[in-house]
Amino acid sequence: MKLRNMFTRCGIAATLALSVAALSAQDNPPASPPPSSTPPSATEGANSGRPGRGNFDPAEFQKRIMDGIKERLEFKDDTEWTAVQPLVQKVFDLRRETMASGIGGMFRRRNSGGNAPQGGGDRRPSSFFGTPNPDTEALQKALDDNAPAAQIKSALEKFRATKKDKEAKLATAQEDLRKVLTAKQEAQATLMGLLP
Repeated sequence: MKLRNMFTRCGIAATLALSVAALSAQDNPPASPPPSSTPPSATEGANSGRPGRGNFDPAEFQKRIMDGIKERLEFKDDTEWTAVQPLVQKVFDLRRETMASGIGGMFRRRNSGGNAPQGGGDRRPSSFFGTPNPDTEALQKALDDNAPAAQIKSALEKFRATKKDKEAKLATAQEDLRKVLTAKQEAQATLMGLLP
C-alpha cells in the first residue's frame, strides 16, 4: 500500500522520471565489488547491493501505477474503473510519450558520457517508453555526429512537429477523461499530473 501511494503521491511526471532512472540503472549496473577473502555475513549478504535492480518489470511497474491512480481517484466499483481505465491509460501513455524524448535523451547522454553507447548497444530506456520515435532518433544522431547546423535545424523542426502532434492528441485524450470524472476526481487527477 505504501509503495503504491509513493508512485502516485509524487505525481505522474515524477513517476516517469523515476521509471527512467530505474531502467537506466538496469541497463548500467554498478561495477562488482572487488573479491574479499572474508565472506560476507548473512546480514551483509541480505542487505548488500540493491536487490531487484536487474529485474525491473515494466508491466508490473505500470500496473502499480494504474492501481495507485485507481486508489487516488477513489474508484471503489471495479466495473466503473474498467470503463474509465482505458481513458486513464491513454492519457498516461500519451503523456509518457511526450516526455520520453527529453528524459530518455538526458539519461542516455549522462550514462554514455555524451557519446553514443559502445558495442552497438542502445542504452536508452525503450522497454518502458516503447519504440523510440524516428524523428527523435534522427535529431539525436545529428547531435551525436556533430552534423552541420542546417541538418540539425531540419531534424529539430521535424522533432517539434511530431511533438506538437502528440501534444494535440494528449489534449484530446485529457478532455475525454475529464468528461467522465467527478469534480473531486478531476481535481485529484490534475494534482497527479494526468490533467492540465
